[in-house]
Amino acid sequence: MIKFTLKCDRDHRFDSWFQSAAAFEKLAATGNLSCAICGSGTVEKAMMAPSVAPRGLKDKHAPAPAHAAQDVPRAQGTPGALRQPANQAEQALAELRRHVEANSEYVGMNFAHEARRIHDGETPERSIYGEARPDEARKLIEDGVPVAPLPFIPGRKSN
Repeated sequence: MIKFTLKCDRDHRFDSWFQSAAAFEKLAATGNLSCAICGSGTVEKAMMAPSVAPRGLKDKHAPAPAHAAQDVPRAQGTPGALRQPANQAEQALAELRRHVEANSEYVGMNFAHEARRIHDGETPERSIYGEARPDEARKLIEDGVPVAPLPFIPGRKSN
């Protein structure tokens, strides 16, 4: 795994993990990268400092350097600390998720089928969210069914 600092055309900067440098290049070449903050599809690598282990920490199982704790913006030991948004982007995503979950019906892996039924007038119109394979989502878009990806994982799949 490799972590890159990325930047969009609106100068938002964010970090993302990739299986390899080649995996990043493949995603970039196919237009499958988007800004984690604004959703822009124009994303490139930003200048970043290399992550080099200090002397004596060449063993991959060695403990992380003490300064690594500074990277964790949440207070350790605070009840629910990992559930609290660390910045405005995380706060906005948490609010979006709450809104979608409160005002839409989760249809799971039946999303493509149910979205098509609503679009074709076979079932009453309502807000739904769920999961679809990439080929199913592509077909919905090609057929003019209004769909959009959500920037969060459904609650049943998150820890």
